[in-house]
Amino acid sequence: MDFGHIITAMVTPFNHKGLIDVEKTKKLIDHLIANGTDAIVVAGTTGESPTLTTKEKLALFQLCVDYVDHRVPVIAGTGSNNTQASIELTKQVTDIGADGIMLVVPYYNKPSQEGMYQHFKKIAETTKLPVMLYNVPGRTGSNLEAETTIALSKIPNIVSIKEASGDLEQMVAIISATDPDFLLYTGDDANALPAMAIGAHGVVSVAAHVIGKEMQKMISCFHSGNVEEAGRHHRTLLPVMKAMFLAPNPTCVKFALNTKGIQAGGVRLPLIPLNSQQENVVKTTLLQIEKS
Repeated sequence: MDFGHIITAMVTPFNHKGLIDVEKTKKLIDHLIANGTDAIVVAGTTGESPTLTTKEKLALFQLCVDYVDHRVPVIAGTGSNNTQASIELTKQVTDIGADGIMLVVPYYNKPSQEGMYQHFKKIAETTKLPVMLYNVPGRTGSNLEAETTIALSKIPNIVSIKEASGDLEQMVAIISATDPDFLLYTGDDANALPAMAIGAHGVVSVAAHVIGKEMQKMISCFHSGNVEEAGRHHRTLLPVMKAMFLAPNPTCVKFALNTKGIQAGGVRLPLIPLNSQQENVVKTTLLQIEKS
């Protein structure tokens, strides 16, 4: 399934008590759709999934599916390092009506490549929903190797991967050895254009919260053959992409949204707010983009 070129890994808006804010979430969804998002991931890393309870995740999935109302696909983050728990959550999300699921590489317990294969295979077999794999070695401590991704791509409903290793050679290996309908998305805004140049389909983005339209322009230029113009857009947007990761994600992007008047609230511990220096960098970078 083609989820489009820009999938936004949506933040989870909180109120002043640190609880999920329904109205802020609705306004954020409208903002994202109006500003170039082709699909949204709910309760991924950027959505602070490690600090969301299962009950909160299910309520958030239901809210997003109902409010999006088929305007764009909703991809639910149901992966964890507990295979059976992921299966149970995936079954519940299937009933809720999500358009797809995203499964992160199991973290902390460091399974073998065969263990990862069996983990993803078993979850995928419990649902008819399209599955996006999510490889992020910097967070999980394990790399889903190209050969394992290629093997998993042969399972009918495993249709894509968010490859956040930053390893372009690994991306090339995956793209070269999988069917054309298996889509690779980079998980790093800063290499969106380089990854697309080697055959990636798009990006699962954080920065699209604030520069979604600009990123769509960059991608449009690339697909129309105006690579030089796409490169210019990339160079202009790169400072914002980098600024979103001055502090642990999603601290910066939530601050950026709040600065732009799209209320997303704060972050939950163990994440902490930006310091004044970090705030100034994010504000300055956003202003520079608005002037360009």
